[in-house]
Amino acid sequence: MAQAPRFRKDADAVAVPQASDDSGGKHPVDETLPPLKMFTSGLQHVAAMYAGVVAPPMIVGPAVGLSATETAFLMGASLFTAGLATLLQTLGFWKIGAKLPFVNGVSFAGVTPMIAIGKGEGDNAIPIIFGAIIVAGILGFFAAPYFGKLVRFFPPVVTGTVITLIGVSLLPVAFNWSQGGNSHAAGYGSMKNIAMAAVTLVIVLLMRKFLRGFLQQISILLGLVAGTLIALPLGMTNFDAVKNADFIGFPTPFHFGAPQFQVAAIISMCIVMLVCMTESTADILALGKIVGRPADAKTIEGGLRADTLGSALSPLFNGFMCSAFAQNIGLVAMTKVRSRFVVAAGGGILILLGLCPIAASFIGVVPLPVLGGAGIVLFGSVAASGIQTLAGAAMETGENALIVAASLGIGLIPIAAPGFYHAFPEDLLVVLDSGISTGCVVAILLNLAFNHLGAKKGSAAAAPDPVLVH
Repeated sequence: MAQAPRFRKDADAVAVPQASDDSGGKHPVDETLPPLKMFTSGLQHVAAMYAGVVAPPMIVGPAVGLSATETAFLMGASLFTAGLATLLQTLGFWKIGAKLPFVNGVSFAGVTPMIAIGKGEGDNAIPIIFGAIIVAGILGFFAAPYFGKLVRFFPPVVTGTVITLIGVSLLPVAFNWSQGGNSHAAGYGSMKNIAMAAVTLVIVLLMRKFLRGFLQQISILLGLVAGTLIALPLGMTNFDAVKNADFIGFPTPFHFGAPQFQVAAIISMCIVMLVCMTESTADILALGKIVGRPADAKTIEGGLRADTLGSALSPLFNGFMCSAFAQNIGLVAMTKVRSRFVVAAGGGILILLGLCPIAASFIGVVPLPVLGGAGIVLFGSVAASGIQTLAGAAMETGENALIVAASLGIGLIPIAAPGFYHAFPEDLLVVLDSGISTGCVVAILLNLAFNHLGAKKGSAAAAPDPVLVH
C-alpha cells in the first residue's frame, strides 16, 4: 500500500506558493477592509448561501409535522446558528476554527436521515433529532485531531458517491414541492402547480445564464422572489407565517423540548457527522489553496473542531448540524476577496437575521411549487458537485467503478423502492431508510476492501488522492 501523504506541521513547508500582498506582511486572509466593503462583501456571502441554510428546515419541518409558524421559527434558528458556526470558523479561539474565509451552515447531508428519525415520532421528533446531533457533535469534536490521519480513507470515489447521493436523495423533495407539497390537498399535482414550478425553474436557469457576478450568485434567491410575485395574482401565496411572526425574537433554548437520546438515531447522525467532516476537510484543503494559505493538519483540526462544536451547540438554539458551504468557496475564488473578517461580517448578518423572525417567515410566503422549481436546480447542483468529484476518482480502474456502482445502487434503494426494508426492525430503519447513510457505509467498506486491504504497493488503487475537491 502506498504511503499516505502527511500534513506538515508548518503550513509554509507545503509546496504551494503563498499569495503576495501589499499590506506590510499581513496575509490577505487576515486583512480588514473598509466598513462598507466589509458589509457588502459579507452580505454577498449571505446571499450566496441563504437559500441553502433555510432549505433543510423547510424540508424537515413539514416532514415531521411542524406548522408553518414552527417551521419559520426553525428557519430563523438555522440562520442564527449558521452565524455562530461561521464566527467560530473565521475568528476562532484556542484550537478551534480554521481562521479562513470559511462559511458554515446547515448541512444537506442530514436532511434525509433526520426525516427518517422523526417519522412517526410526533412531538418527540425534533427533541430526538436534536439529541442525536448533540451526541454526534461531541463525538466529532473529540475525533477531530485524529480525522486528518484518516483522510486517505475518504478519496474522491467515496466523497463523490456520498455527495451525489445527497443531491439525488433530495430531488424527490423538490418534485413533491412542485406538485404542491401535500398529497392529500386539493390540486396536488395539478397542471397549475407544475406549471408554476416549471416557470420558476426557467427563470432561475435564465438568470444563471445571463446575469453576472453578484446577481448570478443569488439567482436562486431572485428566482424565488420572481416566482412568488408571479404566484401572487394566482392566489398561491400564504401570509399566515408573516402575520404570526414577531419583528424581534431570540431562538428560545430547546424551544421544542429537552433533547432525547435514542441509540439508532445517534448512530445515524454520527454517520452524517462523518460525511460532514469529510466534506469540510475537502473544503478546507481547497480553500487553503485558493487563498494562498495551504491548510496543514493544525488548520484542519481547528476547522473540524469548529464544525463539530457548532453542530453540538446548534440544537441548544434549535438549529441543525453544521458543515462547510462549498458555494461560498467559489465566491471567494471569483471575487478574490480573501479576508476572513468579511465572512465573519456575513456571520454577524446571519445572526441578526436569526434574531428577526419576520425575516425568516417571509420565506414561508414562497409557494411550494415555486420552491420546487428552484429546488430542482439547488438539489441537482449538489448531485452535479458529486459527479464532478467522481470525475477525479480514477474511474478507469475497475475497482473504483465497482465501488461507485454498488454504493449508488444500495444508496438509491430507499428512493426507488421506499418499502424495501419494511420487514426490518424499526431501529435499523432509521439508518436503512437513509440512502445517504447506507451509501456512505458501503462506499467506505468497499474502498477499504478494494483499495487498501491487499492492494498492490504503488498501484493507483492503493494510493487514493487525499485532496478532496468538490
